Amino acid sequence: MAKAEVGESRSFIAPPRMFGKKRLSNDGKLGFSQRFAQPRRSQKPQPNTTNMRGSVVGNTSRNPHEVEFVGSNPTPASKDARSNSPLCSQCGSAKTWKDGIRDTDLGPVQRWICRNCGYRFSDPQRVLNGLRMSEHVERISTKKLKSRPNIHSNCQICVLEKEAKNLAKVETRIEKPLRDGTTQTVDVKGLIIQFMAWCEAQGYPQGNKYHHYLKRLVRLGANLLDPESVKQTIGKHKCKNGTKMLFVYAYDAFNRMLKVTWEPPKYKQEETLPFVPEESELDQLIAACRGKRMAAFLQCLKETYADPGEVLGLRWIDISDNIITINKPVKGHLPGQIQVSNKVLAMLNSLPKTSERIFPARYDNMWKCFSQVRKRAAALQQNPRLLAIAFRSFRHWGGSMIAHYTNGNVLTVKKLLRHKRIENTMKYISMIHFKDDEFEVTTATTIEEAKQILGSGFDYVTQKDGIMLFRRPKRFR
Repeated sequence: MAKAEVGESRSFIAPPRMFGKKRLSNDGKLGFSQRFAQPRRSQKPQPNTTNMRGSVVGNTSRNPHEVEFVGSNPTPASKDARSNSPLCSQCGSAKTWKDGIRDTDLGPVQRWICRNCGYRFSDPQRVLNGLRMSEHVERISTKKLKSRPNIHSNCQICVLEKEAKNLAKVETRIEKPLRDGTTQTVDVKGLIIQFMAWCEAQGYPQGNKYHHYLKRLVRLGANLLDPESVKQTIGKHKCKNGTKMLFVYAYDAFNRMLKVTWEPPKYKQEETLPFVPEESELDQLIAACRGKRMAAFLQCLKETYADPGEVLGLRWIDISDNIITINKPVKGHLPGQIQVSNKVLAMLNSLPKTSERIFPARYDNMWKCFSQVRKRAAALQQNPRLLAIAFRSFRHWGGSMIAHYTNGNVLTVKKLLRHKRIENTMKYISMIHFKDDEFEVTTATTIEEAKQILGSGFDYVTQKDGIMLFRRPKRFR
């Protein structure tokens, strides 16, 4: 509870209304009829007059030279209240006037001003009573906490009946999935921290997320010290078999740390073909970006065929002329170099170089921004296929284009995509089919012209009227 100020020292400057009208004295000098001026004995009391505001100036029961102040200016205490007015705590004078009311947590407090020294202060008796009230503590049995006089604040001290029902429902929802298992107690948290240190000592990759999968199992109601409970939780969880395999791998490593033997469940990952967008759709997304960073990020994904985590890890020193070096590959990829166009270099050089990294942002933030760009482009182009494009769709498109352009050369695709296993490369073979307008067509009439055209990557199609026809897929820009 805030304390009201007892007083404050301030230099006193009388406002213009504190003085009466200018008048000439008997000796011809110009002076003011002040509140404290002594009246002459020969001067008779004047009747009440009304000023421009309609306020009565002068009083027959008081000194005729006294002036009554209106508005927010200090008002003098009446004769009856003069005896109850407090003394000035600065100079001890009894010439104190009321000077407004201040609203505090203790209630309204009367303010006073000393006409002798100009010191402003609060009613000391009212403040003292409020402090005593705030310091006094009563027992609950003798105090009605919900009564209005006993509540000194507008804060709610209890829960409404409707809110209490909602809280009960929330508690029920929280306790329900944890009844069959164990809650995440201090012991479980300690085991997970110990598991993270063990993984680091065993040489696991620094970015592995095994501990995240263990925390998720605990939230689902599994008991990490009971393998059967973990099996049951993984089996009931509605997710893909690939995600269930990650749960099994994480818990298997956890059991190796505890030296516990268990029989892990067997799941087989489903083989699905990734969504491959068209190049025009990728260009529409890049054109829909409003920021330079997101546009440069997407263009870099398109021309490097890299994973989004690899592009986020690029540094300025990884760019040399038109060669970009990827030194921090993700799991299952190899480091490598790739040549990019001048368009990408111009977009990257336009970014501010305020950090060691080219894109100093988190993956979650980039994905949120990309989701907004994708939604805006889909509404603008009236193309729902844009909503299915993800960051890795750029890589899938690049792998399919390389496979078609090289006539299914698996080794070339594996080299450009930097795969460790050739099984990952086989999914890009025969995944894309070009339209008629996606080919470049040329002709030749002589053997020398045909040799030059074949050396440029064109394929022979047919011959008609002595003219040889060649075509090749359009190079991705």
